Amino acid sequence: MRILSKRQVKELVLYSPQHIARLEKAGQFPKRVQLGVNRVGWVEAEVLDWLEERLARREVQDERS
Repeated sequence: MRILSKRQVKELVLYSPQHIARLEKAGQFPKRVQLGVNRVGWVEAEVLDWLEERLARREVQDERS
């Protein structure tokens, strides 16, 4: 298992940290893991699964068009 930093997640999904936090709060993005008092991370597999879901939605939408 690999844990991604805030910077790595931002580079991977191309969203600002604020937007990622909003999506998390709405239950639309994987929850962060508290690693320490001032340190958080995300499970890489969960973030990659989230991205794959978006890609699958795009493919379904393309087929409908």
